[in-house]
Amino acid sequence: MISTARVVVALGVVGTLTAGCTLFSSSGDDPAGPTTIKLVTHQSWNAQQEILDAFERQSGIKIEVLKEGDAGALTNKLVLTKANPIADVAFGVDTTFASRALAEGVFEPYTSPEADRGSQRYAIDPQHRLSAVDVGDVCVNIDVQWFAQRNLPEPKTFDDLADPRYRDLLVVENPATSSPGLAFLLATVAKYGEQGWAGYWEKLKQNGTKAVAGWEVAYSQEFSGSAGKGPRPIVVSYASSPAAEVGEDGKPRTKALLDTCFRQVEYAGVLAGGKQVDKAGKVVDFLLSQQFQATVADTMYVYPAREGVPLPAAWTQAAPLPPNPVTMPGEQIQAGRERWVEQWRGIVER
Repeated sequence: MISTARVVVALGVVGTLTAGCTLFSSSGDDPAGPTTIKLVTHQSWNAQQEILDAFERQSGIKIEVLKEGDAGALTNKLVLTKANPIADVAFGVDTTFASRALAEGVFEPYTSPEADRGSQRYAIDPQHRLSAVDVGDVCVNIDVQWFAQRNLPEPKTFDDLADPRYRDLLVVENPATSSPGLAFLLATVAKYGEQGWAGYWEKLKQNGTKAVAGWEVAYSQEFSGSAGKGPRPIVVSYASSPAAEVGEDGKPRTKALLDTCFRQVEYAGVLAGGKQVDKAGKVVDFLLSQQFQATVADTMYVYPAREGVPLPAAWTQAAPLPPNPVTMPGEQIQAGRERWVEQWRGIVER
């Protein structure tokens, strides 16, 4: 989260700030007017304008938001424009692409004073060029009611997805065009290793797995557990997705298979070569602050990176943070990502 997944899912649950609530103390008006800091991000950015306005009043910094596709498109843009950065700060480069951005020198070192409140748990760079803002683990989701109505046991593991009992039930996203699709591919490489992951995908293909371009098609059109009521009851989505599928009885209609999750973290950083480095750092501080972190579950459907930030009540049952997700070192992702995607295409698209 990253595709437009979280914006679409979150629309029905976005909270609003209490009228008149002050999230930051006012520092008074600057007669020269606010300083504009450009923040480039992905299409899933959905921060509340009220909190951005409160930050502007407190800091004298106005955040101008630029959107550049999903995490992959954002990273590509940052690399292509690194000699002449299009913004001062970037947010949304995730686990699957962070290694590329770091290798290309897109970001410069910055240690936020807010980082020791939890963000450091997800640190991936000893130079502190990236700060973790949120966690959006990618997991297989299932339509619970679909399986109950057919008296078919729910799948639980990666191996189960290749079981003939679940033929023609799974829809995934293309890792060449989708961030969650890439995360799921990486999960299978980490699970089965260099010698086994391709064979696993051969089994998935033989078992009728369908691949589509992106999350919106997979979840909103193909998945039976979404409002689109598609034909397939198993989909690659997010650990948080079931919180948006809670029925009138208070019970979630879908669930994430917590043994199939890949830890996906989104990062923010100060862009190298920017003209307002000090104030760009203040925006990173804001993204890690208690005030901003308290909004990310409702607005962008992700888990806050900061410790001690409460989640919406519905998430406790419907969308717990996976305790033991699959992970992969950034340098391994960087070394293998393009090759694995090409191999995947050779298997699934032939």
